[in-house]
Amino acid sequence: MEVRVQNIRKEFGRYPALEDVSLDIRSGELVALLGPSGSGKTTLLRLIAGLESPTEGTIFFGDEDASKKSVQQRNIGFVFQHYALFRHMTVLDNVSFGLNVRPANRRPQAAEIRRRALDLLELVQLSGLEKRYPAQLSGGQRQRVALARAMAVEPNVLLLDEPFGALDAQVRKELRKWLREIHDRTGHTTVFVTHDQEEALELADRVVVMSKGAIEQVGTPDDIYDHPVSPFVYGFIGQSNCLDVTLSRGEIWFEDRPIGLRAASEPDGPATLYFRPHDIELVDGCGCLAGLVTAGRRVAGTRHLEVSLGRTQPPVEIELPPERASSTDHSRVAFRPTRWKLYRGAGDVARGSVQAQSSGIELAPTGT
Repeated sequence: MEVRVQNIRKEFGRYPALEDVSLDIRSGELVALLGPSGSGKTTLLRLIAGLESPTEGTIFFGDEDASKKSVQQRNIGFVFQHYALFRHMTVLDNVSFGLNVRPANRRPQAAEIRRRALDLLELVQLSGLEKRYPAQLSGGQRQRVALARAMAVEPNVLLLDEPFGALDAQVRKELRKWLREIHDRTGHTTVFVTHDQEEALELADRVVVMSKGAIEQVGTPDDIYDHPVSPFVYGFIGQSNCLDVTLSRGEIWFEDRPIGLRAASEPDGPATLYFRPHDIELVDGCGCLAGLVTAGRRVAGTRHLEVSLGRTQPPVEIELPPERASSTDHSRVAFRPTRWKLYRGAGDVARGSVQAQSSGIELAPTGT
């Protein structure tokens, strides 16, 4: 089922939670709504579900205007963060619930309801647990039951609100892989809300990055990570560094020196340089960024070094293989970004002003 959100505005009192949001979700697609708290992602999900009504705008399911329809009329499957299972019902009864409460003319026979529920329990790898109660299950098992219950009604759209937020890190990672496999097998149009960027990038076909009630960028995980369109997206997705720099005759200067990076088509003036900790190379000599290592820590197969470039700039973080990284504080390190992006515009772009505009793609260094 295709879902189209057109020019949606949602106000709570006088507070605009969403402002002129439009989004097309393709049939069978797995879409992540990603953003910090207060970005509007859960409000958008609830509007799609019919749990809230838009102040302005329209929501289409296929070619049909669903804006005034109830949750039941939209045939939504909803999975909440805290499972929302009925504690007094067995696993089988929980999964069967949505079918059992249908009007008589739309309710399958009892044997068909049982068969469908058992099939779904097998799909979510809970066969043999149908007689247990929620209190007898782990958190991960409860969330599988919640997903089976949502799928039992054969929903037009499956919506998940922070589905793994209440689980520990290892269980979340296992369930992410499992959910992707379930989606590929069932083909439901699925929208899920998360503030976990790793979760969104790993699971979704496309990621919708939201901030302050608006959509910043929509794209594949690769597009979002490799080609962020704004300082906010660059800073929110993955780790990043930003430095206040100056452009002069096509060269990028940091404080009082060029750093070996060129932006030939850019006019002179101030800008903000963004780069990721792993997109750097160590260099010798001048024409680079250099500073003192103030801290270091091991992160899996790499070592992260915090480097102070001077009093007027915040420290940056670089990532190196352990064998190339010095763990001694106050050692000097010289480096240059290998992939980077400039943003220019009014306002405090170093803090991710959404008014700033990208002024170029990732560019190569000029050399040592």
